[in-house]
Amino acid sequence: MHRILIVDDEPGVRESLTGVLQDEGYATSEAASAEACLEVLRNQSVDLVLLDVWLPGMDGLEALQKIRELRDPPEVIMISGHGTIETAVRATKLGAFDFLEKPLSIDRTLILLKNAIDNKKLRQENRDLKRQLQSKSVIAGDSVPMKALRQQIAIMAPANGRVLIYGESGTGKELVAHAIHAQSLRKDEAFIEVNCAAIPEDLIESELFGHKRGSFPGATTDKEGKFRSAHGGTLFLDEVGDMSLKTQAKVLRTLDEQRFTPVGSDDPVTVDARVIASTNKDLEEEISKGNFREDLFYRLNVIPFFVPALRERKEDIPGLARFFLKEFAAAYGRRPREITDDALNTLMRYAWPGNVRELRNVIERIVIMNPTTSKFERKHLPPLIYRDGTRNSGGTEFSTLHQARDAYERDYILKKLDESHGNITRTAEILGLERSHLYRKMKTLGIAVKD
Repeated sequence: MHRILIVDDEPGVRESLTGVLQDEGYATSEAASAEACLEVLRNQSVDLVLLDVWLPGMDGLEALQKIRELRDPPEVIMISGHGTIETAVRATKLGAFDFLEKPLSIDRTLILLKNAIDNKKLRQENRDLKRQLQSKSVIAGDSVPMKALRQQIAIMAPANGRVLIYGESGTGKELVAHAIHAQSLRKDEAFIEVNCAAIPEDLIESELFGHKRGSFPGATTDKEGKFRSAHGGTLFLDEVGDMSLKTQAKVLRTLDEQRFTPVGSDDPVTVDARVIASTNKDLEEEISKGNFREDLFYRLNVIPFFVPALRERKEDIPGLARFFLKEFAAAYGRRPREITDDALNTLMRYAWPGNVRELRNVIERIVIMNPTTSKFERKHLPPLIYRDGTRNSGGTEFSTLHQARDAYERDYILKKLDESHGNITRTAEILGLERSHLYRKMKTLGIAVKD
């Protein structure tokens, strides 16, 4: 239910408007002065203010200025019994949505209210969309490889050169592409993405270049291709190594000529789009196998980027985990959560074959499955992570048998502690140890002891 604040020094006006608006399904509040209006706005969430121009003390126009300075201001419609064009123009310049003259027309008032509230919703949607786009271009991590990556992006993003991003699946190649676009001269234009691995071979040409109605069975309408949609902006060809040789030839020609012909059409279309491509394959090997065109490789590989696997920058895992915790707490409407050092150490021991995408999925899972938990511990992690972390790391982190044995003992004790819900006495019984011996062993292995 949308809330409307009625600000007028005449009780009769406030009373009549309140009755009409409540009959229309709006919630209402009232204020007899600008000062009272601002006090209400400090304590209540309001979608729209009906604000009289002539008020005792601070007038409506001055109040309008103060309202527009609020962090998330409501829409404001000014009302006046003896308004002038000059007053209406000034109110509009100060940010009022519109201006109503007394006596008020109920029909016009209700129409303006609906339009103003729709406008506020649109502004909120735009802010949310911008936040989502900004989050897609955040390159998190303080490791040396990620600092170098951010520096490279800052240097070359303003240029117009084509980019080829290398990296395993889940490393964040799409994130790098978004970051390049966000820092480029084309940032206010479209960012169009095509997953070359997800589109059937017989449809990818139509997806990229569009088609005319009737050009093939099922083409019931004209279709604008991704190249055309990206005109003036950026086209991201994700997993370009999975593109068929036939489509590669047409992409090559488009890059050379800056124009293409839609499927079933004889009319060429000129296009200006910066192309960023990504791949999880070794394209030079694909070239030797005859799966990828060498000439297209050199067109795309003007500026190469390499996104390291998560196992190669494990020092970034704590920061990424906290970043995702904050993200999902906001997404699911929950308060921010903490994660223990022990849980973070467990995350760092795991090999992460799915890279950052897998870490993100793990954090989302524990946020969803533990809605009342204020601090995530090792026991909240999926069994694959805390039981197989050492094994999946390939043993490369152990330089001696003693280190490997300690790691196994630590993992085994933690597992039994989880099964005993942290009960030291019960865990000692399961392990066949004296309670004091288990305490000493835990201290030696760096396991936090909770009394």
